[in-house]
Amino acid sequence: MTAATQSPAGAVSGMGREPVLSVRGLVKHFPVRSKGLIRRIVGQVHAVCGVDFDLYPGETLGIVGESGCGKSTTGRAVLHLQPASAGEVLFEGRDITKMSKDDLRALRRDMQIVFQDPYASLNPRITVNEIIAEPLRIHGLYANGGKDKVRDLLKQVGLNPEHGNRYPHEFSGGQRQRIGIARAIALEPKVIVLDEPVSALDVSIQAGVINLLEELQERLSLSYVFIAHDLSVVRHTADRIAVMYLGRIIETATADELFERSAHPYTQALISAIPLPDPRKERTRQRIVITGDVPSPVNPPSGCRFRTRCQKFANELTDEQRQLCINDVPELIDRGQGHPAACHYAEELKLV
Repeated sequence: MTAATQSPAGAVSGMGREPVLSVRGLVKHFPVRSKGLIRRIVGQVHAVCGVDFDLYPGETLGIVGESGCGKSTTGRAVLHLQPASAGEVLFEGRDITKMSKDDLRALRRDMQIVFQDPYASLNPRITVNEIIAEPLRIHGLYANGGKDKVRDLLKQVGLNPEHGNRYPHEFSGGQRQRIGIARAIALEPKVIVLDEPVSALDVSIQAGVINLLEELQERLSLSYVFIAHDLSVVRHTADRIAVMYLGRIIETATADELFERSAHPYTQALISAIPLPDPRKERTRQRIVITGDVPSPVNPPSGCRFRTRCQKFANELTDEQRQLCINDVPELIDRGQGHPAACHYAEELKLV
């Protein structure tokens, strides 16, 4: 990769291979309507703005950022659970955004999702066996050994098949998430979007679920889009990490490279906030504090969206340099750091 060259997130990881999923120029805006009887559209929430990334067979791409940055909306738009406002989502070369309902239904066998809240995503009125069997029935696969398939899926996710007649409320949070994972892999998909799959779980339970996901990925040759707000979790699960801020990907690199040579001020601030296990290093480490609130996605800042909270913009740049940040949207390109970063003045900074 050369300097000043655009590169979608994850592109480096797939040298010599075709991506299973390619996202280009993905945009998702939500209308803001006025109050009253006649509710006119008075604005738009810019949730996702021009996101590009590639996902390759057997790999995990982590998407991280603060709450409200658009990462979950990106995952839903990729699966067409929320239709994109613009852009392309190519699964094995086919554009999902232009598919008919019948084609989309067939595609669900290859692309699935695991939601953040394991209880809200499970139907409380039916048993676990029926929850896992539901996608098999929808796609006409249950009649041929479906009952045995459900029992096998429960075993694969570490649950007792004898408990399949219980209801979701009779299971713990970690067990419910395992049920959601079993449902997601029932159709033997190729891509699974993991929408903060462990954020609602106790720390002691998170490791078990993450280990399960890694085992399933290796055994079933799955590709993951792993969405999270915790960089420390994504570091141990993702091959590549894309950092999002206010609807845009602002830096992408391999997990090790991002932590060792982060280039964007926002990424550097996120990494500096992760506590270190060594008390001496924790006391002496460099900290980068982000001040101010996240700007409104209804009216995002011009130019660089992070400039209103950027310490470099406030304290280090000249007036002339600030004008570039105010006027021009920084491209996601490699400026000599070895990986793409959307900052006009990207500078490598070793934090950990």
